[in-house]
Amino acid sequence: MVLLFLVPVLIHAQNRPLILPERDRARVINEVLAHRFEKVLPGLMRREGIDLWILISREYHEDPVMKTMLPAEWISARRRTVFVFFDKGADTPSVEQLAIARYDVGLLKASWNLNVYPDQWDALMEIIRVRQPKKIGINFSPRYAHADGLSHFEYDQFISRLPGEFKPRVVSAETLAVAWLETRSSMEMTLYEHIGRIAHQILREGLSDQVIQPGITTTEDLVWWYRQKVTELGLETWFHPTVDVQRPDTGRFDHLRTFSKRPGPELIQPGDLLHVDFGISYLRLNTDMQEHAYVLKPDEREVPGYLQEAFAKAHRLQDILTAHFKTGRTGNEILATALAQAKGEGIEGAIYTHPIGSHGHAAGPTIGMWDNQGRVTGPGDYPMFPNTAYSIELNASVTLPEWGGKTIRIMLEQDGFFDGKTFRYIDGRQEEIYPIQK
Repeated sequence: MVLLFLVPVLIHAQNRPLILPERDRARVINEVLAHRFEKVLPGLMRREGIDLWILISREYHEDPVMKTMLPAEWISARRRTVFVFFDKGADTPSVEQLAIARYDVGLLKASWNLNVYPDQWDALMEIIRVRQPKKIGINFSPRYAHADGLSHFEYDQFISRLPGEFKPRVVSAETLAVAWLETRSSMEMTLYEHIGRIAHQILREGLSDQVIQPGITTTEDLVWWYRQKVTELGLETWFHPTVDVQRPDTGRFDHLRTFSKRPGPELIQPGDLLHVDFGISYLRLNTDMQEHAYVLKPDEREVPGYLQEAFAKAHRLQDILTAHFKTGRTGNEILATALAQAKGEGIEGAIYTHPIGSHGHAAGPTIGMWDNQGRVTGPGDYPMFPNTAYSIELNASVTLPEWGGKTIRIMLEQDGFFDGKTFRYIDGRQEEIYPIQK
């Protein structure tokens, strides 16, 4: 049973989180996938009204959805790989899972008899003719790259072979693809707590005097410490970490540089407010977190109160945002109501929250963008559904008289889960700025 492997995160004597060996990871991935096929997929197909879902990929050009359905032993699709999911109706608890391939693809049974159908497309068409689906979903989408995995050539091949009676039944499977990617199972959420704790432990070790020596360590040193740490633990990251500094000088801090105008290495000094953006990929789930630390000056024993008060404003903005999470409400609606409330409370903030899960910047409702605090066309119009996860990413701007009237930004990001009624952080969140001893 998978529960044998869902152990708490333990910290070894070398401050090393417990990471599963590859064989056990594969076992967990495959058991989670089986659970999703059995418990998650049928309800999603019925919700979206698609009774036949077809995914088609060629080797090294995989549909993003198919990548999440491959067994752990498969690194990529092989030749042309075709998956078919057929829902016989609500009276049947599971959906039929087929692979138009010469061999089983994990849980999907091979359904291509070369002796009868030498051509793979003919085998697929026979599956369709026998099952007589009402709606045939294929993965093309104007809004989500995640759901746009069917290549132009494969689409042409499919449509040209499809009998005429079925062509009017072909629809975009965009909403079903997004639903599959964004919906988290109970088994996955048990894993996610474990993964979130690992990510937090690595992030916070970097923001400590175990790693940072003021006057010697640079921001670039810390960035590469994170990359090296992830590699040494046998993990992966889905983006290059960033580390930046705000300090009481005359320089204006531009938060856009954390996205598009990254500064060069800066020497970390006492009195610096550090910000880190960091995430890991493990067991086919991703994290995305941003936290702050302050390097104490020689005469300081704790983080100055005015910085903690600034942090509290961003903390409050998190609470305002997540209080507006509601099933059926779109990302644009959530953004507008949260920003209006923040303004009413005197918080100058920006919100750019995104779904997370099978991908770092995942499919689902976009709630603002760092360069667009108005309506986000497309993903911003997508509604929120239960059992979905989000990176609560935002910042609050605060002017500090103690820093000569300089405006700083407290940029926070933590991963959380919405069950349809309530929101919770998967492994908690940063409650105050961490002190770094000299």
